[in-house]
Amino acid sequence: MENEILDPRSDKAEQAASGPTDTTDASKALPEDVLILVPMRNTVLFPGVVMPITVGREKSIAAVQEAVRSERPVGVLLQRDASVDAPGSDDLHRTGTVASVLRYVAAAEGVHHLICKGERRFRVLDFLPGFPFLVARIDYFDEPTTDTKEVEARALLLRKKALEAIELLPQAPAELSGALQQTADPAALANMVASFMDIDLDEKQALLETRDLHERLDKVIGLLSDRLDVLRLTRELDEQTQEKMSARQREYMLREQLKTIRRELGEDEGGGAEVEEIEAAIESAAMPEEAEKEARRELKRLERMSDASAEYSMVRNYLDWLTALPWSRLDDEVIDIAAAERILDEDHHGLEKVKKRILEFLAVRKLNPEGRSPILCLVGPPGVGKTSLGKSIARAMGLEFVRASLGGVHDEAEMRGHRRTYIGALPGNIIQAIRKAGTRNPVFMLDEMDKLGVGFHGDPASALLEVLDPEQNATFRDNYLGVPFDLSRVLFIGTANVLDNIPGPLRDRMEVIEIAGYTDEEKLEIAREYLLPRQREQNGIDASQVAVDDSALARIISDYTREAGVRNLERQIGALLRHAAVRIAADETLQLSLSADDVPAILGPAPFERETAARTGLPGVATGLAWTPVGGDILFIEAMRSPGKGKLILTGQLGDVMRESAQAALSLLKSRAAALGVDPGELESSDIHIHVPAGAIPKDGPSAGVAMYVALVSLATGRPVKSGLAMTGEVSLRGLVLPVGGIKEKCLAAVRAGIGTVLLPARNRKDLEDIPQSARSKLDFVWLEHLDEAVQAALEEAPQTAPADAA
Repeated sequence: MENEILDPRSDKAEQAASGPTDTTDASKALPEDVLILVPMRNTVLFPGVVMPITVGREKSIAAVQEAVRSERPVGVLLQRDASVDAPGSDDLHRTGTVASVLRYVAAAEGVHHLICKGERRFRVLDFLPGFPFLVARIDYFDEPTTDTKEVEARALLLRKKALEAIELLPQAPAELSGALQQTADPAALANMVASFMDIDLDEKQALLETRDLHERLDKVIGLLSDRLDVLRLTRELDEQTQEKMSARQREYMLREQLKTIRRELGEDEGGGAEVEEIEAAIESAAMPEEAEKEARRELKRLERMSDASAEYSMVRNYLDWLTALPWSRLDDEVIDIAAAERILDEDHHGLEKVKKRILEFLAVRKLNPEGRSPILCLVGPPGVGKTSLGKSIARAMGLEFVRASLGGVHDEAEMRGHRRTYIGALPGNIIQAIRKAGTRNPVFMLDEMDKLGVGFHGDPASALLEVLDPEQNATFRDNYLGVPFDLSRVLFIGTANVLDNIPGPLRDRMEVIEIAGYTDEEKLEIAREYLLPRQREQNGIDASQVAVDDSALARIISDYTREAGVRNLERQIGALLRHAAVRIAADETLQLSLSADDVPAILGPAPFERETAARTGLPGVATGLAWTPVGGDILFIEAMRSPGKGKLILTGQLGDVMRESAQAALSLLKSRAAALGVDPGELESSDIHIHVPAGAIPKDGPSAGVAMYVALVSLATGRPVKSGLAMTGEVSLRGLVLPVGGIKEKCLAAVRAGIGTVLLPARNRKDLEDIPQSARSKLDFVWLEHLDEAVQAALEEAPQTAPADAA
């Protein structure tokens, strides 16, 4: 059944209204001085405003039908709580609006609609019980008729703001603007604006209850001003959005036209697809704002260039570098201390102190992942495992490993990159390695840091200051990229052979971990567990085909290598197995077993021999201990006397410090000649020649002073130096033995050379703990305070003079 619209004064309206009221108490008449009330959940009706109202609750329908039947007005009251279904007197506001029912629509689904016009305000005095709907006695109050300049001014301002609000509303009714302009009464204007304004129900109810017209106008103007601010901002945002959309549409159309023009000119060779590909790469690269802005600027330049232009390839290469860098990718660090310890033990033998420090580093990294980790610098001779330690750290953390070799780098651009103005420009080694790693937190090894050079192109070591400074490397700026790149999550590890060659400011940014050379026992273990299996694999030989016993490895270590690391040892093992591979390739069923006796036939004569006893058997020859960048070594000091005028001759490529040590040793000998039983006149009538063999190798340093003095005393007294003995230490003119460095390396060199006794400065006793126990057990240590102690411990006893025969 269709909805039927009834006039409240028609007979049908009376019939529709009489139906539902048959169940009420018809005998109780409704007094004339009361008002039928219709409670509203979410509607506030103002006087002079026509508004549709929907009612659905049983009492509300009964109230409306009674009002239509009796042609009485209704009172529209707002509920205090919209969730109450059956509101009582305490659930309603006391101030409402008397409304006349202009139209009444009875719907089939039980919902009734009516159109009401607000007439005047009222206030409830008391509610009357006993009726099927809410009924109350009320007190009317009319709109004030104050007509002052203040009211007129407020009305004009309100009308102006209301019209402005209508212009800002996207779907405002066209007749609303005309109604506002035709409303002259300030009170009616305030009611109309308040009715259609989008404000809270409580605010509308407060306006309805405000009797003073001045105050009501001010409230409406204030609320409307707030809504105007919101509407203006909404319009501004909408216009900005429309502008962006229009700009994009315009750009799209222009690009399509440009593509068409290029096709017509025959210049379209896939450039459009290339630009789209680069734009997609920029979107997926997740660059920082500054980098993305620069990339898009260069992309626009690229679009305007011809493919044949020389600059086209430069810009394209630059964009390829920008989009290929891992701006946002970070690999997960999985740090298991037990697993890390197992990995370090698998990859390296010994190095207990180094492993301990690395495990401490990993533990701190695990407990504080966001903290600033120290930058480690592994310092030691070649072949001791510095680079492989970096790989083990990366494997233990589950991170990528990259390496940049700094040996021979003498151009700052190698670190920071070349500027894009140059043809063939590229980023520096740092950015190139980061791109190769594909992540922003790899383990980055800066190898051979002590080999950095300085040229007229700048100092690369100074460029590394920013890279290795946690305060600065978060905004590292490569000259080629021209935008900052964050290196703060990169784990840098440096390596060097000599710490002294690294500039002080750069060294200050790193924590140094020193790695000394290996003893013969450690080399044997490393050869057995690591080198031999690796060389078998590289030469395609199974362990069942070739067996190399420990005696063969020991002979290679003692007679065919003389190094702190194990690189030459691995080469010699490889040569041994290659010889076996030739025989096995000829007869695959052959099984070989190699011992110490087989080594000379395969590797040839031993290049090293223990010549200490042979060379020190004569007076004037002493064995010294030296430190070199590749570990410790022994050197021989040879002194010879010849007729002359007391001149000192020094040969063997000696540096200034070593020459001064020789002069000091000779001066000490002359001053103590009488005590040593030496004729001073012989020293004055003889030239002293001191030579240090291996003359092609430069030598310097103060630590040969004791050996030079002992060699001179041995020459002057005719007492040879004991075999199997070596010494080190600086001398003073008072005869004191001063401390020197490199004690650990020197002692390991003594063990490798088969020396059993070493003479060391007493003030170096603290360095004894750094010497491996296996080396300490093979050496006897003599601690020297004074040179007299060195002479007593180093020289053989003076030969007894035979008595002359009696005549």
